[in-house]
Amino acid sequence: MDRHDVWVAECQKIGFLPKAKRYKEGTKSSEDAAKQLGCEVSNIAKSIVFVGRDSAIIVVTSGINKVDRKRKLKRLLGYKPSQASPEYVLNKTGYSVGGIPPFGHLEKCIIICDEDLLKYDILWGAGGTSDTVFPISPEELVKLSGAVIADIKQ
Repeated sequence: MDRHDVWVAECQKIGFLPKAKRYKEGTKSSEDAAKQLGCEVSNIAKSIVFVGRDSAIIVVTSGINKVDRKRKLKRLLGYKPSQASPEYVLNKTGYSVGGIPPFGHLEKCIIICDEDLLKYDILWGAGGTSDTVFPISPEELVKLSGAVIADIKQ
């Protein structure tokens, strides 16, 4: 069972049946994913993991945005979270960098959704591996992830 299958099993537990697409070339970056899908980079919902005090913090942001960790994320959390190592990401989410989904993690995580994502009709998130993506509306992403919506971009 690969990480995509693990993610699909987690999705089934919450009643979400993803319509994932798999790309042999991979979708390791937002640009790769947009190129494969034929969409704008801004429609990619990239998941960035930070080290939190009690759990991992996952910021889901538009593929064109960078996270303002030092000012905005610090203001939101009350502290500046540190960058997560690939090992931390895998241990805390159950997925490797490049394939982190916005929900369906194996441990409880704090999820923060970039408010910019709400202006798009459709988003594409990673489906547990670097070669799987799935479409979702911003509203459904927020609902399923339990995300806090915030302005966190630089």
